[in-house]
Amino acid sequence: MSRTSRAAGNLLAADTVISCPHGGRATPAHTPSPSVLIGGRAAATAAHTYTVVGCAHTVDGVPQPCVSVRFTASASGVTVAGAPVLLDTSAAQCFSAALVAQGPPVVNAAQQEVSIR
Repeated sequence: MSRTSRAAGNLLAADTVISCPHGGRATPAHTPSPSVLIGGRAAATAAHTYTVVGCAHTVDGVPQPCVSVRFTASASGVTVAGAPVLLDTSAAQCFSAALVAQGPPVVNAAQQEVSIR
């Protein structure tokens, strides 16, 4: 795999630690079968759906927790099984159940070895 992209950032694995800005934990709701591995873990793509649990966000005393994270795929042109890869610099937003944007997630990614199956 060669890097010819102008996009900068580290590839995300499907199990990368992602949190909402209020401390909730985002996990993939569905992980497609891996064809590209990052340190032995499936690469994250725009095909992944993330759900959030444990968000304590409130607005005027009313709970408004984050329930999902949506990533905007990078313009790198790099895809896995037709879906754009996600980078730690990919634009993303956390949303409430009413689809109210509640801020960007916190992504803890590290560069790892990439292998292709």
